[in-house]
Amino acid sequence: MFTPFENAALRHHAGSPTFSGAVTERLSVPGFDAAEIEISSWEGYDPTPLIPLAGLARHLDLGNIHYKHEGPRFGLGSFKALGGAYAVLKVLQRELRKVCGHAVDPADIRAGTYAARSKDLTVISATDGNHGRSVAWGAAQFHTNCRIYIHAEVSEFRAEAMRQLGAEVIRVDGDYDATVARTRVDAQENGWLIVSDTSWPGYIQPPLDVMAGYGVMAREITQTLHTPPTHVFLQGGVGGLAAAVTAVFYQHWGKDAPRVVIVEPELAPCLFASAQANAATSVTIEEETVMAGLSCGEPSELAWAVLADAAQDYLTIPESTVGPMVRMLANGGAGDAPFEAGESGVAGLCGAVAAAVQPDFRAKMGLNAQSRVLLIGSEGITDPNVYAQIIAGDI
Repeated sequence: MFTPFENAALRHHAGSPTFSGAVTERLSVPGFDAAEIEISSWEGYDPTPLIPLAGLARHLDLGNIHYKHEGPRFGLGSFKALGGAYAVLKVLQRELRKVCGHAVDPADIRAGTYAARSKDLTVISATDGNHGRSVAWGAAQFHTNCRIYIHAEVSEFRAEAMRQLGAEVIRVDGDYDATVARTRVDAQENGWLIVSDTSWPGYIQPPLDVMAGYGVMAREITQTLHTPPTHVFLQGGVGGLAAAVTAVFYQHWGKDAPRVVIVEPELAPCLFASAQANAATSVTIEEETVMAGLSCGEPSELAWAVLADAAQDYLTIPESTVGPMVRMLANGGAGDAPFEAGESGVAGLCGAVAAAVQPDFRAKMGLNAQSRVLLIGSEGITDPNVYAQIIAGDI
């Protein structure tokens, strides 16, 4: 059952966290408070399940494992539903305040009070799929126009899902980073409003809003687990999810917060490279990873500042671990109840299992029979065609 993980060629880099304050200050408690109050008021809001994987923990000789399953989130299939849509609302709130000359209540935006004016605005974003789907859903909820930019390898199913939500979808030659660059040019030329989950010099507030939205998920965990985990394995990407979760945990648990392990595909290791260089560092995507939501070559500078302050380990995993993990969960292979997890959603769990079964990495990351391991299952099935291929063993 664990052969693909025992044979996985992992790379590990020990972080050099400074705990100088960025982890508790860069993403503020009031910002997380505001996002929690707003998002929890939305129709369809319900905390996602925190699934105990007791069977897997026994097999790995770990104290316990919990998996936060984001597949049911607002019917959109991933944790991104929290961040993108919330950032759309905040961007519109700020823009409408400028247009109207007075404070604008988010409840009035949701109710359509400002629909005549918001329909004159356009939000745009680059995406590998899940963030764009959230932005498109938010644009529809908040009565504005939406353009989503995708790269050449984003599946047509994911593109069509965004069109069904009312977005105009533009496919760009190149990778994810090329789509981000294109949005910056088009936004400047047309006066459109970028809602990105990654930051760059001069562009900070919307990514802060996105990460504030992600904090809702992390707070649900702190409200459920009375004893903090000892380890949390977090997917990389541009770093927004990892930074938000890390910040909430340190704000809530302080010195008892879990050890943060960042996990990335070996084909897209921008945070690993940043840790090696001790500075935000981009990498070239030579080949797209099956973990589509993590295929990012350029880290968010804002997220990196948080992770540099607190993350203790950086791990890359090979593609060969993803299919076996998705199938193990679907089949209940370790004796746990089966459930459906997406290819990007299992990245942290792949890293945790591979580290636990390889003695050198187990020792490096301090995993033992008392370890309480937390995973963020960041997506469910976001492309049924890809999921079917994985279940069939074709990926």
